[in-house]
Amino acid sequence: MRKLLAAVAVLLAFASTAEARGRHHHHRHYAHSGRPAAWCGWFMRTQVGSDPGPQFNLARSWASYGTNAGGPSVGAIVVWRHHVGKIVGQENGQWIVQSGNDGHAVRTRPRSLAGAIAFRNAYASF
Repeated sequence: MRKLLAAVAVLLAFASTAEARGRHHHHRHYAHSGRPAAWCGWFMRTQVGSDPGPQFNLARSWASYGTNAGGPSVGAIVVWRHHVGKIVGQENGQWIVQSGNDGHAVRTRPRSLAGAIAFRNAYASF
């Protein structure tokens, strides 16, 4: 019985390590629907007036989109190294951000802007 439990423990440890390792480079893997596994940039492409192309599936590509917003503001695109979203409001001193692939869903919620690398104004409203 101990050998069986030890074998199961080793298999579970290996599976969780492989799963964690897979997440680090998830922007390179694509789901069957054509949507990238890391899809916040892909979602943002659907939210702007004209699709800027698949190079914007990568979140940090949005740091060069549109024009510099000069800081956070409602309507601005906020870019982190590995995530992108749109600031849709401010509540109780917190910025409300809508983004795709936030907990594997499109979510609108208060988010810290710590670590943001850019705030961009889109060419078209969205």
